[in-house]
Amino acid sequence: MADLALLQVQLCYAAPDLQLLQPLQVAAGCTIGQAIVDSGLLRQYPGIDLTVCKVGIYGKLKSLDTVLRAHDRIEIYRPLIADPMESRRRRVVHKERSQPS
Repeated sequence: MADLALLQVQLCYAAPDLQLLQPLQVAAGCTIGQAIVDSGLLRQYPGIDLTVCKVGIYGKLKSLDTVLRAHDRIEIYRPLIADPMESRRRRVVHKERSQPS
């Protein structure tokens, strides 16, 4: 009967040298923050800083106090190292310069 109070969720994190998709069982009423801490991920990878990294569920930003539902995929997002718009501008300029006139 205790199993009815457990939810199946996944924890997802990716870095250049790491891709993690970890199944978790959490108690009903568990928050994103609690699930991340309970997973041991922060102890295993101390470089993950939840004060800097944003979190979400299936690509939608959420706060750490969001209560989980069954089959949620918790995603931890790393800060961007480059502005996507600026990167695109540089690629366009480079492409224009490399094309013959």
